[in-house]
Amino acid sequence: MLGDSRKAHEVFHTTLREAAVRAAQGELPREPLWLFRDARWRSLEASKTDLQPEPLELDEHDATPEAALQIEQLEPTQLAIWISNAPDPQRTALALFYLDEFDYCEILDIAELKLNVLSRYLSQGRRQLQAWLDAKHPEPRQI
Repeated sequence: MLGDSRKAHEVFHTTLREAAVRAAQGELPREPLWLFRDARWRSLEASKTDLQPEPLELDEHDATPEAALQIEQLEPTQLAIWISNAPDPQRTALALFYLDEFDYCEILDIAELKLNVLSRYLSQGRRQLQAWLDAKHPEPRQI
């Protein structure tokens, strides 16, 4: 989410340190995804001091059956960099979606979004990603 591994490590360690203190004091929240939400808010706070991208209208293409092959050709860092450039909360939604570790209900909870907003962010992000993939890898290699 931060696009800077040093800051990401700082947020990660600060979040875990705070969780350890809360655990020692018996003050851990009962909700299962509180740690992810806390880390998200710390990441957003840390990114406020960074240069912010200007709002930009990105090209959008309908997702194609070849999208999976195009994504397979990417290095994981390329996808991470692309996602980190999205505005938040779309960035959070895309990051959690492409991690493939959370179901939709968990993404809604962590990102604190309503279903129709999450749907819009994911749909728009996937169309923008498809346009970027088409420009980067116009013809996917058969693997």
